[in-house]
Amino acid sequence: MSKTAEQDQIAKGARMGVVSSDARDKTRKVVIEYQAQHPKYGKYVQRRTVLHVHDENTESSTGDKVEIVPCRPMSKTKSWKITRVVERHVGDE
Repeated sequence: MSKTAEQDQIAKGARMGVVSSDARDKTRKVVIEYQAQHPKYGKYVQRRTVLHVHDENTESSTGDKVEIVPCRPMSKTKSWKITRVVERHVGDE
């Protein structure tokens, strides 16, 4: 079985999210937003997951869209790491 080039780029368990905080050194807070169906009423509601992510080279900043993958636990709350910055945030600078 051979992998395609697209499968090589997407790591197993990878997710996309937006950096919401870059206040700490080598750690980012990433928000993953999704929609889930309400169990009783069936309406789709907004949900979000907030993850603490390791950023070794401090290459991301607030508002950037990043790809993250699971890794070994690096601290009590941090067990994800950033693989790449997909899209830079263009803010009012």
